Amino acid sequence: MAKKLLITEKPSVAMEFAKALKINTTRKNGYLESDEWIITWCVGHLVTMSYPEKYDENLKKWRLDTLPFIPKEWKYEIIPQVENQFNIIKELMQREDISEIYNAGDSGREGEYIQRLVFMMANPNPNAEMKRVWIDSQTEEEILKGIKDAKPLSEYDSLSDSAYLRAKEDYLIGINFSRLLSIIFGRRVAQKISEDRVSISIGRVMTCVLGMVVSREREIREFKKTKFYKISGDFGEENSFKAEWKSQEGSEYFESPELYNETGFKKEENAKKFIEKLNGKEAVIERRIHRYYLI
Repeated sequence: MAKKLLITEKPSVAMEFAKALKINTTRKNGYLESDEWIITWCVGHLVTMSYPEKYDENLKKWRLDTLPFIPKEWKYEIIPQVENQFNIIKELMQREDISEIYNAGDSGREGEYIQRLVFMMANPNPNAEMKRVWIDSQTEEEILKGIKDAKPLSEYDSLSDSAYLRAKEDYLIGINFSRLLSIIFGRRVAQKISEDRVSISIGRVMTCVLGMVVSREREIREFKKTKFYKISGDFGEENSFKAEWKSQEGSEYFESPELYNETGFKKEENAKKFIEKLNGKEAVIERRIHRYYLI
């Protein structure tokens, strides 16, 4: 009897699909199987891009004359820590009784990439129809609808191409710039931190985030205390409440160079001059904000 194979990104999602399908499954090593369905799962990434030394053993040593490293044909390999689960999926995908294979990875570029790498390396049954399940949540209704409306996998080829391209971009930036900067500045950095050697890691996302952290740290270290002058007053019968002055759009001092920020003046004399302008004027409450506290 022909069976349908469904592959999710992680075990917990696989269990949700099994519950939604209401199938009497038998738990086996790395998958669930019933009379009609086989449900298995990745555990995040199972396949990764090979390092330069897998292309050429001489590239294991970092040298300027071997940069930039840009492969003509890209190599991939199974991540050793999850090789067992990959082999389970591979065997299932190659089974002759599999008539349909459902890519039920997370709905997004990264989810598509994880599954496409597996499909590429596993050489699935060529007679099986390949489909894509695209869902926004893991409710029973959404899962069943996603399976029912599953489209041919080929309709998501553009998303897959985008994912492969981003991964290659990350690889090229990380491999080449990490090696370049480590060769040029590694020894100097190592001396600064009293280490024998240092590798400088560069990445498309990591480097930007690190730059933001460094920028913020510099702001903190270079921060200088600045005195400024706020204006507050007592209002209501018998001074029943206090309020602080704040410049707002349309007011006299909005974005004035005399202000430190919207709540205070740079100079004490300017604050006092403004207070004098307010003498004899009435304060009008235009809106009340109620706050309730539970004790």
